[in-house]
Amino acid sequence: MASHIVGYPRMGPKRELKFALESFWDGKSSAEDLEKVSADLRASIWKQMSDAGIKYIPSNTFSYYDQVLDTTAMLGAVPSRYNWSGTEIGFSTYFSMARGNASVPAMEMTKWFDTNYHFIVPELGPDVKFSYSSHKAVNEYKEAKSLGIDTVPVLVGPVSYLLLSKPAKGVEKKFPILSLLDKILPVYKEVIGELKAAGASWIQFDEPTLVLDLDSHQLESFTKAYAELESSLSGINVIIETYFADVPAAAFKTLTSLPGVAGFGFDLVRGSKTLDLIKSEFPSGKTLFAGVVDGRNIWANDLDASLITLQSLEGIVGKDKLVVSTSCSLLHTAVDLVNEPKLDKEIKSWLAFAAQKIVEVDALAKALIGKKNEEFFSANSAAQASRKSSPRVNNEAVQKAAAALKGSDHRRATNVSARLDAQQKKLNLPILPTTTIGSFPQTIELRRVRREYKANKISEEEYISSIKEEINKVVKLQEDLDIDVLVHGEPERNDMVEYFGEQLSGFAFTANGWVQSYGSRCVKPPIIYGDVSRPKPMTVFWSTAAQSMTKRPMKGMLTGPVTILNWSFVRNDQPRFETCYQIALAIKDEVEDLEKAGITVIQIDEAALREGLPLRKAEHAFYLDWAVHSFRITNSGVQDTTQIHTHMCYSNFNDIIHSIIDMDADVITIENSRSDEKLLSVFREGVKYGAGIGPGVYDIHSPRIPSTEEIADRINKMLAVLETNILWVNPDCGLKTRKYGEVKPALENMVSAAKLLRTQLASAK
Repeated sequence: MASHIVGYPRMGPKRELKFALESFWDGKSSAEDLEKVSADLRASIWKQMSDAGIKYIPSNTFSYYDQVLDTTAMLGAVPSRYNWSGTEIGFSTYFSMARGNASVPAMEMTKWFDTNYHFIVPELGPDVKFSYSSHKAVNEYKEAKSLGIDTVPVLVGPVSYLLLSKPAKGVEKKFPILSLLDKILPVYKEVIGELKAAGASWIQFDEPTLVLDLDSHQLESFTKAYAELESSLSGINVIIETYFADVPAAAFKTLTSLPGVAGFGFDLVRGSKTLDLIKSEFPSGKTLFAGVVDGRNIWANDLDASLITLQSLEGIVGKDKLVVSTSCSLLHTAVDLVNEPKLDKEIKSWLAFAAQKIVEVDALAKALIGKKNEEFFSANSAAQASRKSSPRVNNEAVQKAAAALKGSDHRRATNVSARLDAQQKKLNLPILPTTTIGSFPQTIELRRVRREYKANKISEEEYISSIKEEINKVVKLQEDLDIDVLVHGEPERNDMVEYFGEQLSGFAFTANGWVQSYGSRCVKPPIIYGDVSRPKPMTVFWSTAAQSMTKRPMKGMLTGPVTILNWSFVRNDQPRFETCYQIALAIKDEVEDLEKAGITVIQIDEAALREGLPLRKAEHAFYLDWAVHSFRITNSGVQDTTQIHTHMCYSNFNDIIHSIIDMDADVITIENSRSDEKLLSVFREGVKYGAGIGPGVYDIHSPRIPSTEEIADRINKMLAVLETNILWVNPDCGLKTRKYGEVKPALENMVSAAKLLRTQLASAK
């Protein structure tokens, strides 16, 4: 009986690592305290898998921040600005790369494939001196072994590491990063040698870039890398793990021909077409790690269906060469249903979090060798049937309304330049208008008020009074700073998706269903289990209250349908676009109610639009068509004088810029600072953008406070490629995770920079 887990969540069932990290960063606890919490978490995870009967248990999937950053540390690929001494990389250098510090900015952060997890992008060039500088993988293997648990150390594969990297600052953008392969492989050999000496019998290399559209040169790099590593890997078994999509035929051929590799892992949930390749081309004598348990979603596995798939695979590869696995790391799902005592019992029966998925993997592996747990399978079958037939899942009126959208287009009646003219007459904004993205710091006191209200410890009247007081404070601060278009700060909101999901039908919520987004930042995705509709207005009360506190324009703040979809655990019993259209209709109702209430600027955030882009180019057009259409549905009925904003977070936008233009928003604010103004290059290359645009002028994911001069310099770079009359000045993202001591001076400098540029532009006329 063989079972395997690709990876596991690191934060802990109650976010123990998050709190330990933040305490350490705030100077409230020591490095030893952080290491103790981390060691306890690792031990409990390994023991949990061992007790469940898992044969191939991963190690080195724990991280203090990010697994790609861990690989950068292992390779000693530290950018020169961090003044690293060249010794074993410790917390100071590691966290400076992740978060920046008072004197230097952090490394770029972007999405991990099409997930909501972010990784720290390596910065490489011809002058990087690679050296074995973090022994974390070996240390954690030994740590597990000392507990009596033999694990499979997991490393980000050498080719995927390079393909996910970018040229360092000052390095030619076309620098061939794969040319560094020969320089990093000696470090991998050292790591492999130490793991072998420590007693490891298996090593897992994650090479997820194999699911992308790679050219022949890129594919040849895999062959070259593993041929070079083959002698080092002698005497140890190697798994190459892929996930998140089908492996293309050419990549499959390259992968399964790699020398010195004993087994291959495939995502058979999102990569169902890979099954056909396995059936026709899987090499004899190799082990198949079959990812049939979904590592990306929280629905209970259909055990009967998975068992049929596994039995068919067993006939192809042989009983001794089939291992039951997860489709990818369980990092992307919530930790344990045990911590959800208040979750609706029927809905809970439809779910499996990471801890439950371990049990599913084990149950399937045992069933394959004739040790089927009939009671477990029977309960699973009953839950599957209950979900299909439940009246709370299906709403015929919602289904009909969403179906009617498919054949039609939804656009505002007037083009964007005419709308911007009408809006300017009404809003009378200066050039380079300033705004923020939406949220303001969530203080301990504010969180306490929300928590007490939810627990019925304070009355609704007390709650409303406290929230209004907080809004008033945020409004006054923005007026004092002389910001042009205000936000109410979102003190009533726990999360930009959960807040809306709680007010929509078809959603369920967890108490501890946290998933890591980046570093210590966790999100608690809602669960979309049924058809979605909006029973009543969601934001109108707070937006109108905020607008009554100021004469300046107050943005109504909404989360867009694509982001709600991509940042939720979505039902898997209908196409994603159908669910998205349902959400779009609900948001459309809210937009129109805000307009009727006198809110003239409405921001509909689509932070996750790019994130949902399929990994293969052939599938891009279909996704972008329905995603952009969903956004346009939300605001196609408003007047020309109502200004529609949207916001997008960390991602690579250049390849979808035409779809962003097609969204037809009046103003878009977009991440720019941490990615080194990469976004601006698309405008340098001749793309014309006629709507308002606010490329972020400073990075809010770092505690660093930028100077007025630094921000002015960024604005000047934007003015070199964008028209003055369309440029907005704003931070990269919401300010929720920052402290007021950081926010006030940063915004003060931002406004000063905008005013400085206005003066310079006026005198230049």
